[in-house]
Amino acid sequence: MTNPSVLVTCELDRAQLEPLADRFDITYAITENRRRSLAGQVPTALATADVIISEIDLVDLDTLEKAPRLDLVVSCRAAPVNVDLAACAMRSIPVCTTPGRNADSTADLTFSLILDATRRITEASMWMRRGEWTADNSSEPYRRFKGPTLRGRTLGVVGGGAVGRRVAVRGLGFGMDVLIYDPFLTQEALPPGTTLATLDDLLAQSDVVTLHVPLVKETIGLIDADRLAAMKQGAYLVNASRAAVVIEDALVDSLRSGHLAGAGLDVFREEPPAPQNPLLQLENVVVTPHIAGASYDVIRPQTEMVIEILTAYADGADLPYRAREDLVDFRKVESVTTA
Repeated sequence: MTNPSVLVTCELDRAQLEPLADRFDITYAITENRRRSLAGQVPTALATADVIISEIDLVDLDTLEKAPRLDLVVSCRAAPVNVDLAACAMRSIPVCTTPGRNADSTADLTFSLILDATRRITEASMWMRRGEWTADNSSEPYRRFKGPTLRGRTLGVVGGGAVGRRVAVRGLGFGMDVLIYDPFLTQEALPPGTTLATLDDLLAQSDVVTLHVPLVKETIGLIDADRLAAMKQGAYLVNASRAAVVIEDALVDSLRSGHLAGAGLDVFREEPPAPQNPLLQLENVVVTPHIAGASYDVIRPQTEMVIEILTAYADGADLPYRAREDLVDFRKVESVTTA
């Protein structure tokens, strides 16, 4: 009996996969990861593939048609937006994911946004680079760029999953009081030192609110004009999850009015955002180009999950990390979420 053939088109830790060499025939065909169909990139390899492991490459209907033996797809993402789930279901091909692979990376960037927005680091840096710090106003930066100290402030974490829990622990490390809203968790499931709260209480009490919820029907537009108005005067909002969780136009209004002191954003309704997007014009908004998960260190945890999946597949056991069917493709929502 021959070993199952595994086609890998994204970066994995090959040394970690070595123990599986006697159970699988693994072929590495690393692509440019440009959201293109694998059918046009590795057609020959698809013909003999029993398992496909990809990250951004599209496992679409064309791919499936060129992979008659395909028996499993692993998308190295939390949400398998690169996979045609319906087409896989028609072929009874299971799809697994690697949730939380970039949880630490995302938590790090989230806290970077918190620090940048509250201490106005980017704003001060650009001011200095423009040559506005001169000898005759040497003390001006100290007056101009004051911001809150985090110790003793309240951090509100919306979503207590892998990323939210890590952000909460980082907040505790900064001496913050940490509230967590998650309708699926109990107090006992939270990191020690944090407190479970309702969404209304969290918004009303938090000096910084950070969002870490999956994009499902119930979270689209979760933070709308009313909930922004319910936040503390002078609070900060940070979003490194999905743009559609926040009504972007309402956020702009809240920032312009001064109700919110600032925001840190890694995601946008349209990506890339147009240069005239007001969020790019407001000095009290820190922006990054959807890079929360961009870390070399993501490869190890995603490889560990891939190993769990392949081992279960070879053993005929229940597959872990099966793709969630309730997740919404953010690319199909964020461009139309304006109300």
